[in-house]
Formats: sequence, C-alpha cells, structure tokens
Amino acid sequence: MVEKAQFSSHLYHPKYWLLWLGVGFMRLTQLLPLRIQMKMGAALGRLAMKLVSSRVKTARRNLELCFPEMSENEMQHLLTQNFEQTGKAIFDTANAWWWSDEKIQQHMTIKGREYVEQTLESGQGVILFAVHCLPLEMGARIFGQFQPGVGVYRPHNNPLMEYLQVKGRLRSNKALVPKRDLRQMVRSLREPNVIWYTADQDFGRSSAIFIPFFNVPEAATITGATTLARLGKAKVLPFFVERNSDDTGYNIEIQPPLDDFPGENEIEDAKRGNKIIEEIISRNKAQYMWLHRRFKTRPNKGDASLYK
Repeated sequence: MVEKAQFSSHLYHPKYWLLWLGVGFMRLTQLLPLRIQMKMGAALGRLAMKLVSSRVKTARRNLELCFPEMSENEMQHLLTQNFEQTGKAIFDTANAWWWSDEKIQQHMTIKGREYVEQTLESGQGVILFAVHCLPLEMGARIFGQFQPGVGVYRPHNNPLMEYLQVKGRLRSNKALVPKRDLRQMVRSLREPNVIWYTADQDFGRSSAIFIPFFNVPEAATITGATTLARLGKAKVLPFFVERNSDDTGYNIEIQPPLDDFPGENEIEDAKRGNKIIEEIISRNKAQYMWLHRRFKTRPNKGDASLYK
C-alpha cells in the first residue's frame, strides 16, 4: 500500500527536464478559467486526431463494433467529440491533482453520497464500480471531498510520472494499492474502506471469461468484482462521473448498492456488471476512453483480430 509520494533528487536529472517543463506549463494553466482550459483541451484533441492515426483507428473500430447501427455521420461526429473530450481530460487530471479543495468544491456536484455513508456505517466496505471515463481523475478528487478512499492504480514506469500521480491522487485518497495486490484490497474493504474498481478493459486471456459487451458477443471480461465483494464482505455501488456539457464543472452520481451481489455464479455477476458498464457509458459516450483496444483478446488464440 502506498501512503506517501516518494521524491528523489534523481528526478532532477536532465532526462526529466522536458517533462518538468510540461508540468510547469500545466501548473500555469491552473490560473485560467475552466472554460478556457476546456477550449484548449478540445483543440489539443483535434490536433491529436491528425497526429495519432493508430489511436483514431482503434477508437473508430471500437465504436463500429459497439454501435453498428450508427450512421457514418453519427460515427464521425462521436469520434471527433471523443478526441476533443480526451484533450480536455489532460486538464481534468491537472485540476484534480493541483486545484485546492475550495476550488474543487466550486465546480462539483455530488448525488448519492448517502448510499456510501449508510454502507460504511453498517460495517461493510464500498466498491465503487466505475468505468474508464475521461474525467475519472476528477471524479476521485471530488469523491474525496466527503469520503477519502483507497485508490487502485497501475504504477507508472516513468519515475517522475509515478511521483506526480501518487502525489496528485493522495490529495483525495487515504492510500493507493497496485491493481494486482488483491490481498491489500480485501484488507482495505474489511476495515471498512472505499475502493475504486474498474472492469471495463481487456486485461488478457489468463483472467478472462468471454461474455457480451454492447454488440460484441464475446468480449474478454474479468470477474474480480465478485471476488472482491465476497472476500472483502463489501457492497458494490455503481459510480458515474461526467464533465458538464457547458464545461463549467463536474458531476458525480453514486447509485444504491447492488442487490444480491455477489450471486451464486461469477459469470452471471460479470454479465450483470457489463450491463451496468454499458448503462454508465451510454450516459455520455463521448467521455469514455474509446482509445483502448477493448476487444484485442479473442476467445481462441487463432481467432482473427477485430482490429485488422
């Protein structure tokens, strides 16, 4: 469990200077109104569409697979929106890491916090069942304004980025747990605590079952929510965050604990989880992370890739 960001003088090495320069620029943007930040982010997103064709191809393919009923115009419009929202997410992350609590509170609304409080008061841990939506960093920071929790994260390979993300995320979390440390997650839930959990990405064949996700009949899906809820004696609460349509702030909504979860069958639990994920994504498709190759793992090793 990580409870403090570890700084080292090694991070001043010249190989990190360019990254430090970028950090300095992002810190300066904190002086700008949120709407101006978002205009800059949208412009960055449109620029990225011209520079990272492989990511554009991946996002478009994901949309084609999930929403085959969309017309070409609808598809292109959503794709452009998604890249604009991706550019805005750069500023969402900077705001989540560096805004003061007072400024966060001026740009947020929370719905459903009573469900978290009631669950914890009953002596049970809370699993916030979230998805990789683009403002997720801000969602965690907002949530931490009333109930700091334990974040599940992937340690960064770059030491400076690791320091920055740990320092930023601990502004709203009690601690961070590497995503493979199941034992510490269970221990945290039993204390009880709140943890964030996402099951919407492709984590490979070794831990996957293949079940429907939108219009893809066999999508690699993990069953960790069942394991965590059972071992951690915790409740699962769907979690939604979005940036306002007018770019003036952020909203989060926590839904009531799922009834009869975990059930008797982890496959049925995972199917139920995918339906919840679909509902959350559908509330704001443009703000979901479509750039990830969600369907890269096929049921059989010899199956053709969906991305060729």
